[in-house]
Order: sequence, then structure tokens, then C-alpha cells
Amino acid sequence: MTTIRVLAAMSGGVDSAVAAARAAEAGHDVTGVHLALSRNPSSYRTGARGCCTLEDARDARRAADVIGIPFYVWDMAERFHAEVVENFVAEYAAGHTPNPCLRCNEKIKFAAVLDRAVALGFDAVCTGHYAGLEPVPGAAGLTRLVRSVDAAKDQSYVLAVLTSEQLGRAMFPLAGSTKMQVREEAADRGLGVAGKPDSHDICFIADGNTRGFLEGQLGSAPGEIVDAEGTVLGTHEGSFGFTIGQRKGLHLDRPAPDGRPRFVLSIEPVSRTVTVGPAEALDVLEIEASDPVWSGCEPPGGPLDCQVQMRAHGEPRPAVCEADGSGLRITLRQPARGIAPGQAAVFYDGDAVLGSATIVATQRRALDPRS
Repeated sequence: MTTIRVLAAMSGGVDSAVAAARAAEAGHDVTGVHLALSRNPSSYRTGARGCCTLEDARDARRAADVIGIPFYVWDMAERFHAEVVENFVAEYAAGHTPNPCLRCNEKIKFAAVLDRAVALGFDAVCTGHYAGLEPVPGAAGLTRLVRSVDAAKDQSYVLAVLTSEQLGRAMFPLAGSTKMQVREEAADRGLGVAGKPDSHDICFIADGNTRGFLEGQLGSAPGEIVDAEGTVLGTHEGSFGFTIGQRKGLHLDRPAPDGRPRFVLSIEPVSRTVTVGPAEALDVLEIEASDPVWSGCEPPGGPLDCQVQMRAHGEPRPAVCEADGSGLRITLRQPARGIAPGQAAVFYDGDAVLGSATIVATQRRALDPRS
């Protein structure tokens, strides 16, 4: 086996610690690095929901000491704020539903970090993501993503924005393991993070209150909640506090005539109008998407039959994908609900990622007026 220089991104959690340990045990020249992403890490949450805290940095350093590899901390707080936090706020202000983890992988871990690593002479960046890598069929030297064996932890969706060239310098040692196996291995290796709980929610929102965070960034912006006919049903303090498909937290004074629950159907940030309606009005059959990245195949020259996944742990659905100008048109063979602009559409062939694109618009199935 060829020995290479590997930069192991160590978050302070169990997954990245075991990934770094496996890379070192394989004989590679491994250096650990913790990314300091918060401008004020002492204000970030700690404990079971922790991520990007001072506690995490100390846990990463202790893990590196046990593994026996050099360790550094890279301050990337300003880059993270500009590329991830500000983008998150701007997307919600535009009525979209962004995925900050996907953005972080794209702009921080496999752009800023990878670029710096290569400049310093490293050959690859190693992370604790649950995803695998394999050669692209018929494309010598190119690499594509495949799903992890642990379906519950699979992270191929949030990595699907990466190019084949970036994937060629990535290392995911946990691809063939389950979370339980990783924790058991961490304990066997004497890593103190073996039993550390996973982080949850969005790392830069300290209390997990996304609506409160956005209101603090954008201020109060009162508007109306209406039904499909434009009848005012209630008011709100900011359309950014809603997502397509949301049911809870609408606080409507007037119940639906048929007594059924209402869901958010659309968000209009300019007029600050939130439209609600029945669940079946959420059914989407066609999707417009932009900024396609084809890491697992050549850009399709015609209709492409594939599976499309539109949430990090969503159910893949059969679809046909076809170029439409500079973007894509995705036709679902079965309707899907709760699909919102800003989300990613990731295309699969079985377990292999073909590519991804950003959803910009959806077309819903017309409702039968007799229903």
C-alpha cells in the first residue's frame, strides 16, 4: 500500500476520532486538525447537543494524543460565518429551506480545508462521514460516492455537492461500519469520546431555536397567513419562521371547514405571506433545479432514469431527470410532499451517487375540486 499524507478533520466526536485512528493504523502519515468554526465558541451549546465548542476542541486534542498523531486547530470562524451562517440567513429570508451541513461540506471541509491541505503538501482529507467511495465506471481516475452500509447514518446526501476531483482527495474510513461498531472500536482503542452523544440540529444555533435565531438576525417582519383563496386565517412575526410542509406552530384562530389539519404550502417573502392548505396540496410531481454537479457520471445527454432523494434521510423516489437550459427538470414517478426551494436533489443509481442540484421551484399536482 502506498503511504500518503492525510489531514484528518477531527470534530471532537467519536466518528472523526475513529476515522483518524484507522487512517493512522493503515500506515498513512496522519495529522489531526480541529476546525474552530465559532466566533465565540464558549457561547455554543455543550453536552449532548454539542458541536463546535471548546469542549469539542479539547476532546479532539485528547483523541489525537491517544492515536499518537500531531494535532492543530485551524481558525475558520470568519470563513464559516460568511459561507454558511450568512448563506443560511439569506436563504430563509428568500423563503427557501437551506441545508447548512451540505453547505459546510461544500464550502468549508472540501473547499477551504482541502485547498489549504493540498497547499501544505497533504494528499487527502479524512473525515468521519458515513459514506463510501468507488471508481466512476468508464472514467479512469475519477471517484464517486456510494452509500454507507449503515443506512440510518448514511451521509452521502450531504456530500453529494462535491466534485469527482474533490472526492478523489477524500478519505471516508467509516464507509463499511455501523455506528455501534464505531463506538465499540473507540472504546477498545481507549478513546474517551467512545460514549459521547451525537450532536443534533444546527451547530451555530446555540439553543436549537431556529425561528428565534432568524428573528434575531432579520428582525420582526409581521405578515399574514392565508388559505388558497386568500382568506386571512392569522398573522405571524416573520415568514422566515416557516418551512414548506410545516404543520405545527401555525397558531391559527380559524379551523379548516372540514376539520383537517393545515400545512404550509408556500412562502412569499416580499409580501410576507404564508399560504396554508390541506396535505394533498403539497403533492409535487415536477421540480426545477439549478447548479447541477455530476460526480458519478457524465452529464446526461437525454432523459436519465434514476432515484432522487430530497432530504438528508428522505426516501429515494423514482424519477426522470433531463437538462432544461442551464438547469434540470426532474419528473417524479410518484408524488412527494414537503419539497421546498433551497433543498438539494441528489440522484442515485442504486447506492451510487450520480450527482446533485439545488431545487429552485416545484410544480404541484392539481387538486380535484370535488375532493
